[in-house]
Amino acid sequence: MAMTNGNSGGFKVSVKLTSEPSLVAPAEETKKGMYFLSNLDQNIAVIVRTVYCFKSAERGNEKAAVVMKNALKKVLVEYYPLAGRLSISSEGKLIVDCTGEGALYVEAEANCEMEEIGDITKPDPATLGMLVYNIPDAKHILQMPPLVAQVTKFKCGGFSVGLCMNHCMFDGIGAMEFVNSWGEVARELPLSIPPFLDRSILKAREPPKIEFIHKEFADIEDKSSTNTLYEDDMVYRSFCFDPEKLKSLKAKAMEDGVLDSCTTFEVLSAFVWIARTKALKMLPNQETKLLFAVDGRAKFNPPLPKGYFGNGIVLTNSVCQAGELTEKPFSYAVSLIQNAIKMVTDSYMRSAIDYFEVTRARPSLACTLLITTWSRLSFHTTDFGWGEPVLSGPVSLPEKEVILFLSHGIERRNINVLLGLPAPVMKIFQDLMMQI
Repeated sequence: MAMTNGNSGGFKVSVKLTSEPSLVAPAEETKKGMYFLSNLDQNIAVIVRTVYCFKSAERGNEKAAVVMKNALKKVLVEYYPLAGRLSISSEGKLIVDCTGEGALYVEAEANCEMEEIGDITKPDPATLGMLVYNIPDAKHILQMPPLVAQVTKFKCGGFSVGLCMNHCMFDGIGAMEFVNSWGEVARELPLSIPPFLDRSILKAREPPKIEFIHKEFADIEDKSSTNTLYEDDMVYRSFCFDPEKLKSLKAKAMEDGVLDSCTTFEVLSAFVWIARTKALKMLPNQETKLLFAVDGRAKFNPPLPKGYFGNGIVLTNSVCQAGELTEKPFSYAVSLIQNAIKMVTDSYMRSAIDYFEVTRARPSLACTLLITTWSRLSFHTTDFGWGEPVLSGPVSLPEKEVILFLSHGIERRNINVLLGLPAPVMKIFQDLMMQI
């Protein structure tokens, strides 16, 4: 089976599988039975696809597949729920059946050098998609193992690891800890952060106590017909914000003296929320919602244990009218985001867990922008014995409403903003990005 895609240089990248997909089971017998997933895991059962590229002057790729496979067997002993299968509990919630079947693993070869696949810091579902194995007949997540890995060798002696992981198994921090643990096992080192597996510490309270209005789940009426815009082809772009640009955004946020301080995340989120709202030409009285994940690990009382294997993130939100967002001073949008962050306390997160218990609501994405931040995740430190990745990044964005922040460059001080928009909307958005 070969997959082919032309990149901008007219060069055809093709990847062919060199092994049949096989199951890699844990190296030792692991615990069987049902494994509880918390309500924070239930909301985001989307597949996240990432690619890591490795290349070392001292070490070729001949042993890459063997090393990766053997280390996977061993790391799955610690992370045994990843060797199980997703199922639906008697309460109608996702649960893991710890069968020990294993992760799905496949080997492949590319007809090119690693440099020829282009810049993987920009989502390019067509080319990068070839470096991640898609199960041909899987219609939904219950038919997919929680972890699928593809090791692809390149002509230059480099190789890539493409992973499909279900977000219900872990958030970015948990995923990063898993991949880094896999790397430690490959280098025959002890795990620096062993997983803490018991998710029942985030069980809903009995009886549930909903103490907040959870607007993150509220459905907004699309008065501006933004949905019809999405009938156009989607275009993916990446916009780089260097320290200078970020500094000027902060200065702009502070210029009217309303705010005492602001962070990079707050000003960048406000800036892209305003630009996207303008680009989608939302009516002034159109409500618009910003959703973003806040890491609750340290905000829970007591904090979640180190190595918590699961989702420790909670969605918080800001809702306002498009006219207010685009007409008021920049500090207004930044203050909305600051308030949304302040709202995330132990009682807010417990209330969100209980809200799901009672309503089973999924966050509504109508007229919504969902920002997800990977800029604090050190995926770039993963080392399987070939040094840190030359490149690492997502293959695609999970939903059309999602914008991703990724750090890169010297000392990782630049932030790449990745998003997809319908072509005509993207043109307006690009023009607005130039206005810093």
